[in-house]
Amino acid sequence: MEKIIFGQTDLQVSRTGFGAIPIQRISYDESTAILRRAVESGINLFDTANAYTTSEERIGVALGDVREKIILCTKSGAQNPADLTAQVENSLVKMRTEYIDVFQFHCPGFVPRPDGNDGLYNAAEKLKSEGKIRHIGITAHKKHLALEAIESELYAVLQYPFSYLSSPEELALAEKCREKNIGVLGMKALCGGILTNARAAFAFLQQHENIVPIWGIQHMHELEEFIAYEKSPPELTDELLSEIEADKAALAGSFCRACGYCLPCPANIPIPMAARMEFLLGRMVAQNFRTPEWQENMRRIDNCTNCGHCKANCPYELDVPELLRRHQDFYFSTHQGHSYP
Repeated sequence: MEKIIFGQTDLQVSRTGFGAIPIQRISYDESTAILRRAVESGINLFDTANAYTTSEERIGVALGDVREKIILCTKSGAQNPADLTAQVENSLVKMRTEYIDVFQFHCPGFVPRPDGNDGLYNAAEKLKSEGKIRHIGITAHKKHLALEAIESELYAVLQYPFSYLSSPEELALAEKCREKNIGVLGMKALCGGILTNARAAFAFLQQHENIVPIWGIQHMHELEEFIAYEKSPPELTDELLSEIEADKAALAGSFCRACGYCLPCPANIPIPMAARMEFLLGRMVAQNFRTPEWQENMRRIDNCTNCGHCKANCPYELDVPELLRRHQDFYFSTHQGHSYP
């Protein structure tokens, strides 16, 4: 397994990172088997957050006895020092560890700084001085916040969405991190499941040697696919480049990355899935979304009150209500032979 020195840290991390959001959806036995297999293969970086329900706990259950072999990255979206400290303490207990290798501010709406009125950076520094965290990082979905964090030189690690759909300006952030010697975690490498060509995604990101993609893994076969790519890295051939260009053309314009910052919805609309339905029907198993439950989910879009919460909180500045209506129209107007009472 290829490893790199992670920016200005002393951490030697695998180029393939493990994104632990999906393991909360499977049984403990399944998540334990997958996590153990990942470590056996040489993957040593695991990224999670206290907001991901049982994800941290599952990591602790599966990997508590191999703590010295792995690098743990987690996050807190706390808004004040007391909550941040409590959440970090809780993360330590759940993951069965005495320290967090990379603590990250979880997509804040600003860049925390020393002696700021919010007190967050100082709280993180205190935890670092106590040995409870080793390095301070930040996650961002908005380019201007990511750039501000880089230029502040306050953060050892930046986590940002990187994929073959990223714009040149977004990819330039990774180069700025290289110049500043900041570690880079690449989230949304498959754009929340919209990209289905994992081979092309892996080959594309391999070009950017300082980006460590954190692949969201839920099934053993997905893990084995990435392990195989590590053993025999796919080349970015003309064929793969052609497939990438086709995806760029098909996904041009506004599309939901399923980050979930639009939630909760007062109308109980499952926005991250409903706002991508046109793509999900074409790129995943359509029958999974042709159920009475999903018909009801898509009808809830009619109950949208235009409260503005989703639109105001979308990091990509999408017109979420309009996006939902578009995908609802597509859902109920396609696939002849299905009945919608």
